[in-house]
Amino acid sequence: MNSLISPAARLSRIALARQQVIEQGTTLQASLVESWIERSWKRCLAWGHTPSQQLAFDAVSRSQIQHLKDANQPMLQAAKEELDRLNRAIAGTRYFALLTDAHGVVIDTRGEIDNADPRASRIARVGVNLSEQHVGTTAIGAVLAEQLPIWLHRGEHFFNDNTAYSCAGAPLFGPTGKCVGMLDLTGVDVPERPELQHLAAQSARSIENSWVRQLAPALLLRFNWAGLSLGSDSDGLIGLDADGQIMCANRAARAITGVHLQIGEHAGDVFATPWQSLFDLTAQQRVEVPLWSGLQVQVQLDNDARATSMAARPAPMLKAIESDLIRRAMQQAKGNVAEAARRLGISRATLYRKISPQKSGDQ
Repeated sequence: MNSLISPAARLSRIALARQQVIEQGTTLQASLVESWIERSWKRCLAWGHTPSQQLAFDAVSRSQIQHLKDANQPMLQAAKEELDRLNRAIAGTRYFALLTDAHGVVIDTRGEIDNADPRASRIARVGVNLSEQHVGTTAIGAVLAEQLPIWLHRGEHFFNDNTAYSCAGAPLFGPTGKCVGMLDLTGVDVPERPELQHLAAQSARSIENSWVRQLAPALLLRFNWAGLSLGSDSDGLIGLDADGQIMCANRAARAITGVHLQIGEHAGDVFATPWQSLFDLTAQQRVEVPLWSGLQVQVQLDNDARATSMAARPAPMLKAIESDLIRRAMQQAKGNVAEAARRLGISRATLYRKISPQKSGDQ
């Protein structure tokens, strides 16, 4: 929407939106700004903020900085390489990068930060609190509230002190699926670059994937829909321990499987195939595997993961694998033999033959 109007018209729309929501206390009558901006402005008003009040940024002690670094070491380690790459991507644009924790507190910075400009130096420092409640509507606060990538320009910030900024942001989700922070790209008195929203989101995915890998699960699988090529940050990543329990997963894995993927859940509840066979994949092998929904995904070992050690490889008997798969299919089908047979890709008569010995053995 922003690229279709002139910069002057864009600023006029923002001013009209501020008049309706902040000054008059009404609901927007037209799509002058994104709906999440209106929600953020209204939260700021509910906290008793006014646009004209002066912002104060607390000093941060060395002990506070060290505590932040210690508390966020896994995220900092996962983000280091991507932040360095991101620094090269934004070089010369007068934008810089901020990494925050889930509370909006800065834990790392990158980029060409003009320390002579207080508008840059006061926010681009580890330990400063840039949450919505402290500094009003910003990319940082909005991303953490909405948990979506966003772009924010000048007067879309709530406080007048912040109207020199333009910023993009994207949320960061940890290996357990929880939002753990966000990545922000900010410039001071710079041209509007809404395409940075895509860059921030892409870098956030790269950081999340790096975090999954650094947990070093016994088996790290990369997968995507059948027929698609594998090898991008849009692939699902799921890490298993030697018993097939899920240790970690990225956002794409949760989106593709349609499963919340709780840590400790079993791979057999996600993939409709003997989970032990996944440990037999070779480095270059790709296989199509059904999900319990019936949809097919293409799976391979993650290129950055080393082959699973022999000590971690489970080696159950073939009959045990088959029994486990049948049991899970029956559970998924709530005891309906015809439905379980359909999920397994075998006839109902075959399934009856296979489960009959199990039933008689249980008596």
